[in-house]
Amino acid sequence: MQMDNLPAQFAQLPSFSLHGRYRGVPMNIPVAGSKSAQWPLMFAGNTSVMARTPVMSRSSLALDNLRAVVILIVLAFHSVLAYVSWIPARAGGFDAPPYGWRAFPILDSHRWLGFDLFCAWQDVYLMSLMFLLSGLFVYPSLARKKNWGFVRDRLLRLGVPFVFGVIVLVPIAEYPAYAVTAPEPGLADYFRSYIALPFLPNGQLWFLWQLLALNFIVTGLNSVAPNALKTLGRWSAHLGRRPLLYLAVLIAISAIAYVPLALAFTPWAWSNSGPLAVQFSRPLLYCVYFFAGVGIGAGGIDEGLVAADGDLSKRWWLWLAAALAALFAWMGVTFLTLDGPAPILVQIVSDLGFVVACAAGCVFLIAASLRFGLKRSSPLASLSANAYSLYLVHYVFVVWMQYALLALTVSAVLKAPIVFTVTLIVSWFIILAVQRVPLGARLIGLRPTPVAA
Repeated sequence: MQMDNLPAQFAQLPSFSLHGRYRGVPMNIPVAGSKSAQWPLMFAGNTSVMARTPVMSRSSLALDNLRAVVILIVLAFHSVLAYVSWIPARAGGFDAPPYGWRAFPILDSHRWLGFDLFCAWQDVYLMSLMFLLSGLFVYPSLARKKNWGFVRDRLLRLGVPFVFGVIVLVPIAEYPAYAVTAPEPGLADYFRSYIALPFLPNGQLWFLWQLLALNFIVTGLNSVAPNALKTLGRWSAHLGRRPLLYLAVLIAISAIAYVPLALAFTPWAWSNSGPLAVQFSRPLLYCVYFFAGVGIGAGGIDEGLVAADGDLSKRWWLWLAAALAALFAWMGVTFLTLDGPAPILVQIVSDLGFVVACAAGCVFLIAASLRFGLKRSSPLASLSANAYSLYLVHYVFVVWMQYALLALTVSAVLKAPIVFTVTLIVSWFIILAVQRVPLGARLIGLRPTPVAA
């Protein structure tokens, strides 16, 4: 359950015009000084900025608010990881397989079962939802920038922050994981241990390189088959008018992508070598959700599945019930696989349950945003505009706050909110400061914000 690695084209969620047409943009701070106020896209890859019209379409506003909610969930997820009860105390050191600190850098002695349930639910659907949201605005961005311009933009918005993050931010974030196990936690010893690892820790930034790879794939597809994305958009818009049918098709394709890999590698295994972190069971699943987002975007945001007045929003309560039922069903079957090798049939049922719970969780969050996210909120708008940058920098402060609170003898229910609140405030302040420095802004995927005279 390694969601400590969450992350970027989350930034690819854009802003839209009144009629649902958008100019792809990632989750970045609005560019000051333009002819019109501007909105950024969703989480990470598309930092181009969409023109903000006086009135946003209802679907656009709902998805913009959903972006803000998702980044809050990401921060909350990482903030409580130190306090889940099912992870045993760490026995090995920093350099000992299976390198559990990659998912849980800090493990506090104070735990709470409620955080286990929260993290289990987020691990099931949250990353897939982020890939879906990141794909929503790929097609309009490709149409506007053309293939090479799109690739160049993705390299700048995803590639540069990824390299900067794994070289600078991740080593800073992971030091507390070394300090809690090392007899003499000096910086020199940490550096030697760090570079001796058989892999390059990616932290939460693994999302960026996988998102970048998917952007390359969609660009290649658009080059060799220029009409393929339009066709995908037509299919998506048609299926999206019947959410149950859309969900059934999504689950079927996801099962083909996920179950064989989960059986071959287990649902949990991560790579232990090389510069790019990957959870072996999930790359194809994330690809399915990314292209689902591309299809929705190509078919029109205000039509199909994410139409504000569609069947999805009208039955949000039904999708909540379905998401919770699927989650607990998956948890019940998966429990049977945790104490050693389980019969192959049980493993298959568990993996299929994961696919269903993932799809139901994604659909519920989208439905809830279409039902309750149709009002403009200044705090959510600001949070949405800074979501990608928050994702890039927050992990450093999460881990160090968890480390700082280890000696505090209070309940985990109190510690986790402290970690979350301090992380949100400090990360936000750092972003607002860094965006005023041209080089700093570029390193975290932003356009510099001019300082008023």
